[in-house]
Amino acid sequence: MFPRDVISAGPLLLRPPTAADTEAVVEACDDPVTARFLPFLPSPYTAEDARGYLRVAEEKWAKGGAEFAITREGRFVGSVGLQPIDRYGTTSVGYLVAPHARGTGVASTVARALADWALDHGAARVELEAEVTNLASLRAAYKAGFRQEGIRRDGKRLRDGSRNDQVTFGRVAGEPVETAEPYFPFFPGGHLTDGVVRLSPIGERHAEGFLAMMNDPVVRSYSMAPPGPLSDYVRRCRYTGFWWMSGQRVEVAIEDAATGAFAGHAQLVNVTQLLHQAMVGYSLLPDFRGRGFMSRALALLVEWAFEATPLRRLTAGTVVDNTASHRVLERAGFTREYVHRQLLPRVDGSWSDDVEWLLLHPKLGEKS
Repeated sequence: MFPRDVISAGPLLLRPPTAADTEAVVEACDDPVTARFLPFLPSPYTAEDARGYLRVAEEKWAKGGAEFAITREGRFVGSVGLQPIDRYGTTSVGYLVAPHARGTGVASTVARALADWALDHGAARVELEAEVTNLASLRAAYKAGFRQEGIRRDGKRLRDGSRNDQVTFGRVAGEPVETAEPYFPFFPGGHLTDGVVRLSPIGERHAEGFLAMMNDPVVRSYSMAPPGPLSDYVRRCRYTGFWWMSGQRVEVAIEDAATGAFAGHAQLVNVTQLLHQAMVGYSLLPDFRGRGFMSRALALLVEWAFEATPLRRLTAGTVVDNTASHRVLERAGFTREYVHRQLLPRVDGSWSDDVEWLLLHPKLGEKS
């Protein structure tokens, strides 16, 4: 059972909630973002609902858990709580931040402080879950020193009845707390552009264009697997922010800067952070071929990768007969390294040689 403490966390103070918080709880909970990510909260959220929350908070304390109001300079800025420690010594943390306090580090600060407090008071493990599209909550988990552990597919039912995946995190007693900056920062202003093409993080709005691209005969001929249904691409696009933030990969839509039309896709995959290396991949819709779109897109992506991230080596693999892709890579400054014989499966059941390409960070090229 957790003690009924007051916890200081930098500029924040955590204390048990009281009836005086009712109006502030309503303000925090009667919000579209809160409603989106906490589907079991009533919407609209009323004072009666807030009073119900206060009763539940008291019950949580009585059952061995903990529930705190987060305050800053006396003002309510959110809530954070712990479930009772289970038979395995595990508890879980959840938090809510009021709209006016978002983007100020509240969630990460209280998640770390409360995890520390729980581990100091008998918990062997503290768990945290965040929806795969909830980038603010994912960012808080990483900044609070939680380690990403896995994915619960369709782990959460949303308000509209659909389901979404949950990213699971954990902290264990005695382990060092690591809070490194993200390996891949997001694009400044949300996109990169040279005035002709624009690179934006790929999202659900691009899923239909992505499917059309994957069904194109030319793209299919160089693919390792047949395209799936639209739902597969919707799900894949939901993961963009999570992959980006966790340093696993970068997925971008190539758009016509003038019209916003989806033109194609580019990515940094097979990321090896220890070596500061990633592989470039790309595809383009037929209407945008032969117009220099891919060369422009690749130039933007390469420049950003070498200027804004720790990457020092970019590789690419191409089917041996994909001469159009070879020309794109040559224009981007890549050089042929070697050939992997019979490496790549093709959709017709055959296997192809793979031509490996390399581009070094300009500073490394100067030293070679």
